Amino acid sequence: MNDSTLPRIIQGGMGIAVSDWRLAHAVSSRGQLGVVSGTAIDSVFVRRLQDGDPGGHMRRAMAAFPMPGVADQVLARWFRPEGRAPGEKYKELSMYKQVVSTLRQQTTMLAMFAEVWLAKEGHGNPVGVNLLTKIQLPNLALLYGAMLADADFILMGAGIPREVPGALDAMSEGRATSMRLDVENLGSGEAEVFALDPQEYWEGPPPRLKRPKFLAIIASNSLGTMLARKASGRVDGFIVEGPTAGGHNAPPRGAATYNEIGEPVYGERDVVDFVKLAELGLPFWIAGGSGSPEGLDAALAAGAVGIQVGTLFAYCDESGLAESYKRSVLEHALKGDVTVYTDPNASPTGFPFKVVDWGGNVADFEKRKRICDLGYLRVAYKTAAGKVDYRCSAEPVDQYVKKGGATEETTGRRCLCNALMANIGLPQVREGGIEEPPLLTSGDDLVTIQTFLRGRSHYGAGDVLDYLLRTSPAD
Repeated sequence: MNDSTLPRIIQGGMGIAVSDWRLAHAVSSRGQLGVVSGTAIDSVFVRRLQDGDPGGHMRRAMAAFPMPGVADQVLARWFRPEGRAPGEKYKELSMYKQVVSTLRQQTTMLAMFAEVWLAKEGHGNPVGVNLLTKIQLPNLALLYGAMLADADFILMGAGIPREVPGALDAMSEGRATSMRLDVENLGSGEAEVFALDPQEYWEGPPPRLKRPKFLAIIASNSLGTMLARKASGRVDGFIVEGPTAGGHNAPPRGAATYNEIGEPVYGERDVVDFVKLAELGLPFWIAGGSGSPEGLDAALAAGAVGIQVGTLFAYCDESGLAESYKRSVLEHALKGDVTVYTDPNASPTGFPFKVVDWGGNVADFEKRKRICDLGYLRVAYKTAAGKVDYRCSAEPVDQYVKKGGATEETTGRRCLCNALMANIGLPQVREGGIEEPPLLTSGDDLVTIQTFLRGRSHYGAGDVLDYLLRTSPAD
């Protein structure tokens, strides 16, 4: 890639659907890289349809989906023209397993296709897709759906995406591909995979598709070196994400230590050597604590192409975050009444996770009835009978223990799947009409966002770009 044609600003891919098609469209339309989140986008998609598809955007994108008959089947199953009745529960997709039905896979492809198609509508600039390596089972269908919509970049972190470049190569050529499935309790020499064969979804030969550029999200030089040399296909660059970034963070390298309020402590081993990284000859962007003009200048001086920015975009007018939460957080931020805590236990993945507390608004999850009905963060394990099953440390404790999990692994765990759905205004309704509580996540930049706000109670994605690039709307 020619550095002169690459974006200075990558808008972070924040899930679930905080980085939705509207936000990515706003950023890409300005010539920087807008990114949609693919995390749980299939569930977001069917909930939008059940709410009547306001504005008709999902249906407009579905009409362009190239697999014959799929959109009609999905509309018949999920679309509610009048929306749900007040207090009515959303119907859920079946949870992902190692093997799912053809229509289940196609629904995921369609959902990802629609998000990318809408983000690209009406302009010719690149759009990216962010996926979590840790959420393995939907990823091949998500990647294929993104490619059907002509996605330009794939960004993946939260794990080691070593097999993804080769999967992109195969699917772009219409060939079958598979990836290793992480399964606990496997015996020596045993292996499990999940697979996708494009041929199964077309009556004739699968179409040849553009292979998107692949950017790996890393937190260490060693991971960058390994991926550059040993990935299954071409890695086109890196996003170097530090521990101040929002969402999931890489755990500290070495023995775990904690500060006085229980946050993991990062040290010298967690600092990336940008000079050494540049020796790999691949472009990179710096993320986490870089969301300012000065951060961009520092990144460029360190040899980076630019920066990835999440927090400022998360609270802009175009983001998918529910309007009430955006307004409330920004009001508290203007008063300096907001904190960001790196919780070592909240995520079922075991990775540290940033949690926002604004004026005491963190939901009391201890009062929430534990339930796992979305299942994106479940892990696979081998049962005593030799079968592959799934468990989540945020599910009911007795169920988790019955599946062979340890009780102590459930302590402090939050159901991120349901909480992040609530963040974007699509909370599931429980017994008694009670809605799932939210759990907001942001980078540490949120604590100082009033410097950017300059007294404003709201702002747009264009304002963020003008600020970062030191331009004005007239420019």
